[in-house]
Amino acid sequence: MRTIVKYFLRGLLICVPILVTVFILLWAFTGLDRVFRDLLRIPIPGLGILATISAIFVIGLIASNFLGKKLFGIVENIFTKLPLVKLLYGSIKDIVEAFAGEEKKFDKPVIASLGSGDAKVLGFVTSQTLENLGLTDYVAVYLPQSYNFAGNVLLFKKDSVQPLDIDSSQAMSFIVSGGVSGK
Repeated sequence: MRTIVKYFLRGLLICVPILVTVFILLWAFTGLDRVFRDLLRIPIPGLGILATISAIFVIGLIASNFLGKKLFGIVENIFTKLPLVKLLYGSIKDIVEAFAGEEKKFDKPVIASLGSGDAKVLGFVTSQTLENLGLTDYVAVYLPQSYNFAGNVLLFKKDSVQPLDIDSSQAMSFIVSGGVSGK
């Protein structure tokens, strides 16, 4: 009986992550496809996602030339002047650029000491200088939360922050997994 339970648990450890991942991906893709098919009035399943990916590619192509840059610059200028839209657009743009922009923001993994104790936190330096806040010897460190897409920004004295010689993706994987993933 013990062997049967052991095999069953091993099967769960293998199947659950795979099935949950597949389920979430299918749910996201079918949901997005349905939204875009309804929006674009496309009757064939799958074409909503394909049309969206194609549109994003074309927008990227257009934004890469002089006229496209001017056009999207005008749109961005309008978005940054409208009170509520400015906050929403600016936050989303900053997050997307931090992960996928040309100047990635989460590229400096660090370990920081919390107070005088032995507790340490793993995060990413997001600002080397805080002179605008009157804190000349501090840095801003973003601390992502485990199993979540949230985090906190804490301000540390520069001498309590040590750079890590690891890849940013390894650090993020370690943090987001609650310390379980990554070497």
